Amino acid sequence: MAIRLHFWGAARTVTGSSHHLECAGRQILLDCGLFQGRRQEAQEINTHLALPPAELPGLSAAVLSHAHIDHSGNLPGLIKQGYRGPIYTTPTTIDLCDPMLKDSAHIQEGDTEFMNRRRERRRMIGAPPGAQPFEPLYTQEDAEQVIQQMRPVNLHEPTLLAGSTRDEGFSISLSNAGHMLGSTCVFVEAAEHGQKTRLLFSGDVGRKDLLIIKDPDPAPAADYLIMESTYGNRLHQPPGPVKQKLAGLVKRVASRGGRIIVPAFAVERTQQLVMLLHQLTDEKLIPQLPIYVDSPLASKVTEVFRRHTEDWDAEITNLGSQGVDPFGWQQLHYTRTVQESKALNDLHVPFIVMSASGMCEAGRILHHLKNGVEDPRNLILITGYQAANTLGRKLVERMPEVNIFGEPMRVRAEVDSIGELSGHADQSELLAWMEPTVKTLKKVFLVHGEPLAQQALKEEIERHYGLEVVCPARGDRFEVA
Repeated sequence: MAIRLHFWGAARTVTGSSHHLECAGRQILLDCGLFQGRRQEAQEINTHLALPPAELPGLSAAVLSHAHIDHSGNLPGLIKQGYRGPIYTTPTTIDLCDPMLKDSAHIQEGDTEFMNRRRERRRMIGAPPGAQPFEPLYTQEDAEQVIQQMRPVNLHEPTLLAGSTRDEGFSISLSNAGHMLGSTCVFVEAAEHGQKTRLLFSGDVGRKDLLIIKDPDPAPAADYLIMESTYGNRLHQPPGPVKQKLAGLVKRVASRGGRIIVPAFAVERTQQLVMLLHQLTDEKLIPQLPIYVDSPLASKVTEVFRRHTEDWDAEITNLGSQGVDPFGWQQLHYTRTVQESKALNDLHVPFIVMSASGMCEAGRILHHLKNGVEDPRNLILITGYQAANTLGRKLVERMPEVNIFGEPMRVRAEVDSIGELSGHADQSELLAWMEPTVKTLKKVFLVHGEPLAQQALKEEIERHYGLEVVCPARGDRFEVA
C-alpha cells in the first residue's frame, strides 16, 4: 500500500500549514492555514488551495491540529469553495475557532472594503483604478459554516474518519502538543486492503513548563513523521527567568513615564502575559500600573480559557481551586469598544497595553504603535515569533523607519523581546520530543520553518538519529509505504 503526500502549505516557510494525504481512494487534509506575508503573495497563495473546487467532492475529511490562524485560517476559504465534509479537532479548538475565524473573516472583509474605496477614489480623479474590484477571501458566514462542520475528538480517542473503514482509509488519534490550549499532534493510520502505515503530524510542538498549558505528550511510534521546525536553529532561554525580566522592563519604563505597547497574539500569549502580570502585581514586584487588554478577540478567547479548565496545567488549576481568577484583578481592564481603545491615546500616565495582531499586521495594535513608536520613553515589547516581511519582524530587526497605515514613522521607542514564552519547541526540545518514535521511523519531513532553521534541524536529526530528512517545497509530492 502507499500514501501520497502533497505538501501545500508551511513548506519552507512558517505560515499557511496545509498537507494533503491520499490512500485507498480517500483524501484528507491536515490543517488549512492562512498564509501571512506580503499582500499580493498572500492573496495568490490563499486563493489556491490544495484541491481545486472540482476535486473537493473527493475530500473525505479535514483534521485541524490547533486553532492558530496559520493552521486554521483558510478553512472558511475551503468552505467557500464548496467543501461540506467534517472537520475533526478537539472541543477546545472548536470553541477557540469560533471567535478567531469570525475575527479573521471580519479583517478580510474590512481589508477588501478599504481596497475598493481606494480603487474608487482613483477612478473618480481620473487615475487608472487598477485591478478589478476586490472580493474578500471569505466572509463571516463562511466562518460560521466551518464551526457547523467541526466534529469534536477527545485526546487519545481513536477515531475513524468519514468515508473510511478499518481496512480502507484513515483513522486518527490526537495527543497533547503542549503548544496552546487544545493543540494536538495528529497520529494517522492509513489502511489499504487491511495493511496499515502510520504517519505522525506534529502540528506545532510546545515546551515543558509553559504557563497555563500542560506539557507535550511523548511522540507515539510511527513510520513517517511530518514535523515543524520553526526554531530548528535556535535554543530558547528557560521560561523560569521571564518574570524577573518582565518586572525589570515594567519598572524601567514606568520610571521614565512611558507606556509599554505589547503586540500579543490574542490566543495564549495574551493570557500568559495577563497571568504573569497578575503574579508580579500580587508579589508587589511591579508598580500599580493600569493594564489594558485592548482586543475584543482576546477578551472572547479569555472566556474560552476560563471554561476549559480540563486543559489547564497544575499551577493554574491550583489557583482556580482557591477561587482566584488568573485572568482578572483590579488593575486589569478589558476594553470592548473602539471609543475605549481610542481613549488610551489620551492617557498621560505609564500603562501597559496588550493588543493584537501579534505580528503587527492588522487590528488595534497598529493604532497604538502609530501613537507610540516615535516616543523614546515608550517600550514596544515583542513576545512571539515574527514572520518574514511583517511589521513585527521589522521592529525586531530594529529598522530605523517603518510604515504604519502607509505613513513612514521613525522608530524612537525602545524595542525589546521576551522569547521565553515561545510556544514552539527549540532545536533540542524537538529532538527530545521525537526520540520515542525514532526506532520505527523511515523518513522525516520538516515543515513550518524557514530554510536556515530547517537545514540546521535536518543536520542535527541526521547526526543524532541517522534518519533520512526531507524539506519539501510548496507543491512537492511524495509516495510512502
